[in-house]
Amino acid sequence: MAAVIDNAIHPAFEKLRSHRISTLNLDVEEYRHKKTGARHLHLAADNEENVFFVALRTFPMDSSGVAHILEHTALCGSERYPVRDPFFMMIHRSLNTFMNAFTSSDWTAYPFASMNRKDFDNLVSVYLDSVFFSTLDPLDFAQEGHRLEFEKPEDPNSDLVYKGVVYNEMKGAMSSPTSQLWQNLSSHLFPTTTYHYNSGGEPDHIVDLSYDDLVKFYRQHYHPSNAIFATYGNIPAHEHHERFEELALKRFDHLDVELPVRDEKRMFAPVRVDQCYAVNEGEGTDNKTHIVMGWLLGHSFDLQENLEGQLLSAVLLENSASPLMRALETTDLGHAPSPMCGLEDSNREMTFVCGIEGSEPENQKELELLLESTLQQVVEDGVSEERLEAILHQLELHQREIAGDQFPYGLQLIMTAIAPMVHGGDPVELLDIEPVLATLREKIRDPEYVPSLIRKKLLENPHRVTLTLRPDEKLESHRQQAIREALARRKAELTEEEAQQIVDRAEALEERQMRKDDDSILPKVDLSDVPLQMPEPEARFDGDISATVYARGTNGLVYEQVVLPVPEMSEEELLLIPYYTTLISEVGCGDLDYLQMQDRISAESGGIGAGFSAKGRIDDVQDLSGYIIFNGKALARNRGALTRLLRDLCTSARFDEKDRIREIIAQIRTRREQAVTGSGHALAMGAAAQGMSSGSWLSFRLGGLAGIRGTKQLDQALKDPEELNALCRKLSGLHEKIRNQSRQFLVIGEDEQLPAMVDELKSCWQGTAGADGSGWKMEPVNYTAREAWLTSTQVNFCSKAYSTVPVDHPDAAALTVLGGFLRNGYLHRAIREKGGAYGGGAGQDSVNGTFRFFSYRDPRLSETLDDFDNALVWLQETDHEYQELEESILGVIGQLDRPRSPAGAARHAFHNKLFGRSSEQRARFRERVLSVTIDDLKRVASTWLLPEKASTAVVTSPDNRKEAEALGLSIEEM
Repeated sequence: MAAVIDNAIHPAFEKLRSHRISTLNLDVEEYRHKKTGARHLHLAADNEENVFFVALRTFPMDSSGVAHILEHTALCGSERYPVRDPFFMMIHRSLNTFMNAFTSSDWTAYPFASMNRKDFDNLVSVYLDSVFFSTLDPLDFAQEGHRLEFEKPEDPNSDLVYKGVVYNEMKGAMSSPTSQLWQNLSSHLFPTTTYHYNSGGEPDHIVDLSYDDLVKFYRQHYHPSNAIFATYGNIPAHEHHERFEELALKRFDHLDVELPVRDEKRMFAPVRVDQCYAVNEGEGTDNKTHIVMGWLLGHSFDLQENLEGQLLSAVLLENSASPLMRALETTDLGHAPSPMCGLEDSNREMTFVCGIEGSEPENQKELELLLESTLQQVVEDGVSEERLEAILHQLELHQREIAGDQFPYGLQLIMTAIAPMVHGGDPVELLDIEPVLATLREKIRDPEYVPSLIRKKLLENPHRVTLTLRPDEKLESHRQQAIREALARRKAELTEEEAQQIVDRAEALEERQMRKDDDSILPKVDLSDVPLQMPEPEARFDGDISATVYARGTNGLVYEQVVLPVPEMSEEELLLIPYYTTLISEVGCGDLDYLQMQDRISAESGGIGAGFSAKGRIDDVQDLSGYIIFNGKALARNRGALTRLLRDLCTSARFDEKDRIREIIAQIRTRREQAVTGSGHALAMGAAAQGMSSGSWLSFRLGGLAGIRGTKQLDQALKDPEELNALCRKLSGLHEKIRNQSRQFLVIGEDEQLPAMVDELKSCWQGTAGADGSGWKMEPVNYTAREAWLTSTQVNFCSKAYSTVPVDHPDAAALTVLGGFLRNGYLHRAIREKGGAYGGGAGQDSVNGTFRFFSYRDPRLSETLDDFDNALVWLQETDHEYQELEESILGVIGQLDRPRSPAGAARHAFHNKLFGRSSEQRARFRERVLSVTIDDLKRVASTWLLPEKASTAVVTSPDNRKEAEALGLSIEEM
């Protein structure tokens, strides 16, 4: 499909250039606003999902979080929309497919996407006003940023405490050792520029930011002369310009914006740094040290430098066959490669990082020697042209693939272009990499090319930092003690008048939070704007080989899946499934060892893997069916190789490389442990719902908190060679069961590729028909859970869950609408605005028949659990307006109609059918959603959400053990 081209130009703008990128099926158009100098990058594409993005270059020179807090506060009311929270109110009044704001290290962005033109125009109006004409009310700064309050807000005799949404968000974010690792490394790699500081804010520094500092930063940075606009989709650029000019730009003149933008001063000798991170007292510190080395490289916006950096990173770290990754995975100096490994190219200057975790501080020099000797060996041995071609193949595939299943595709392209626009580079170059790929293909013919890059950028580069981050059991208690003492001193110094001002502000803030604004001034869509049922991709079926085939515009890629029903298995075998699906693409296959197999995967595909999917019937969540899915993607020219690769994976994977399996299990453990502070709300919900259906139990045991604990126990057990031998035997036995199951196939590609793909499937799988063995069944699960899971965190994650109904039950639609209704009307205000958590909400999970409340990065525990109950009282005792209901219905419809990539839409349709989710069933559910009434919400809540029947789970710190026990929660150690 061709991009939409419109040559009209708005008089307030000048067109700088237009550039066709055929590999992306779009035209890049660059414009400049004549009066202010604001830049606009428009990606003209034949796509209904239009994206808007405005970014301001923000270069904070401290760790107070000023840019981050401003991002929050700017969205709390503006000149045309003087309501308390237009951003969150618009989420409810919109059919957006994406809506957010985020702070990077050197820019702050406000993006959204929508497939509805009226909705798009509404959101442009609110976003432009919020960014350029923000109210910045001091009470919003107190709520979103930080404030001092008495523990009992009305009682000056109670202790002083810090509160604030960003304050608690960053307490949660910086609880993660990985976040601390990156921030500490950056601070030493960049001693003098903005990257030295934490743009999100360090909690101990956030409390130093004043309201006046915030306003000054806003006036300096939030001006069109410092703005970059970007759009994607089928709305012509001149129509965007008309809106930009009318709603904002015409009111501004040019401003010379002075920003501290420069390259980092180069160091002439490597630096070694030793720092600490907090672990729980009594947890132990053995094998918990992180050691990483980081190098400062060239400009990220120089395409040649950028792609050389990516080439270097891939040569050294792409997979287990890469020399540096192999050294890190096999060394006894640590448990696993650091999650920091790789190239960071979003800053002005790039960084290359590698290292290990699960180590000891005394291993630092030995690790340096290992890394230097490995790099020297690569320089001496060189890298084969075949390997380099495989890496360039990966770069080409990555550029061609139309993504968008998690994040709008247009926004992904804009995010690629934003770094060069911020730093003075050419955004078109980073979008259209074909010319430089051609140049690199020429350069790699020189066997000295890659060795010379390694010498220049790494071995002979003195701007290098080695960071050792060691665990400290006393650090958190010392920090909390220091905070308590500082607050006690602050309280002792308060005059009576100052204490009263704190009380008055708390009262004023609560009054503002409880105020019901006139939201009629905000634009909105309503149910009459909801489209008819979104069309599904059409499939054809080849019965000769049981293949479902979709013709989709995939831009030169093909996708393939081999789908096998889960065989009958014991509970022990079932609990091995996550390890099996992770390991199978990491081990040897047939005559190839795992290193040779990694090279083959890289050369022939865009990646292969395996997954496990299980769901209950649409009318019975306890009746599970499950499938093992082998999947892969490739450039169309490699379609035959992809088919053979997946066949070999399914039929010939080996589980006899014991050291390799031991390494991967250790890596799984570290990844899972690190996920807790970022996904604590999901893990708490999973723990709360574990006893409500067989699917919920399975999720909890395989991927939830019980699964994380099980992985730690397994990793510990595998230190015994006999245990490792036993695991390998069990995995081999499990694979034998799975590979002998009957098979069906999913094939996605462009129309002209499909006949050959199906023929190759038939040829490749000839004579290997699987058997229809006994099916896998699980017993129903039904029990109540009340648990507190303890981990190293400065914030809490709370959940309550209720057993409800499957997706085809008449009440499922009302319960689904109820989640948004409770969040919009009660939980957002109670948990985020008043409680200070980063987020909170509720939702129906009809796959597993549960309704779950949650909070995220929450300073409170018992009060939040009470708020979950209070939300149900509010529902029954308050008179509600139809508009509140309509907004919640819109939110559900927006999720149902969320666009997917061409391949993603086909996968989604196939897997729906696989689990009995027919188009008729989904149409029935949609109709029920559209007809939900407020009486329905009250009825389903009183029927299914009875507080005495709730299950409860929290993820919290050991400091809260007594509070958790007082709530009747059993204590669970990770």
